[in-house]
Order: sequence, then C-alpha cells, then structure tokens
Amino acid sequence: MQAYRKLTVLSAFGLFGVISYGVRQRVRELGIRMAIGARPADIALMVLWHALRLVGTGFALGLILAFGATRVIAAALFGVSAHDPMTLFIVALLLATVAVGAAYLPARWAMRVDPMTSIRTE
Repeated sequence: MQAYRKLTVLSAFGLFGVISYGVRQRVRELGIRMAIGARPADIALMVLWHALRLVGTGFALGLILAFGATRVIAAALFGVSAHDPMTLFIVALLLATVAVGAAYLPARWAMRVDPMTSIRTE
C-alpha cells in the first residue's frame, strides 16, 4: 500500500508541474484576457478545464493501454481480475481527484495575474 501512496504523490507532483508550466507559458494571454474584461473566476475555470481535458486524454489512452496489456499484467495481479471495472473506476477517480488538486494551485495563481505586469513581461 505504501508504494501506491508514493505513486499517487509522484503523479500529483507531475501533474502539478505540467499544468503549472502550461499556465506560466500562457501568462501573457491570461493578462490580455483579464485586461479586456475576463473575470478571475473565468480564468480559473479556463485553467481547470484545460487541465481536465489533459487528464481526460490521459485516462482514455491509459484505459486503452491497460486493456491492451491485460495479458502482460494479469500474471502480476493477485485476487483481482485484469478487467475488474471497480478497480479501474476507483483508480480513475483517485487520479481525477489528484489532477483537480494539482490544477487548483495554478488556477488560483492564474486568477491573481496582474494584467499590466503580464503584458509588459517578455
């Protein structure tokens, strides 16, 4: 069980890093959107929606790969079927929760972007 916690923390840091890097790359765009009237809540929702699209794509690819690799991983599973829908659902729900948590901080940061400072920076 300890290994799963480590993998969850590692995936949370990885998701946070990717999402936060993407937000930092879009500072100028976010500043322009704020300058022309976007509310901070709109910016946060945009960042969260982008993060959830990335996670959804990852889930879709992960499920396809998981079903494709069932013969390989079936030997490593004890007491659980390789096609157990409850296990797949719980893992997907856990990773979605981690993804939302990892996207929350960059979304909060994006809400506080100062439009004038972000437009001036290169």
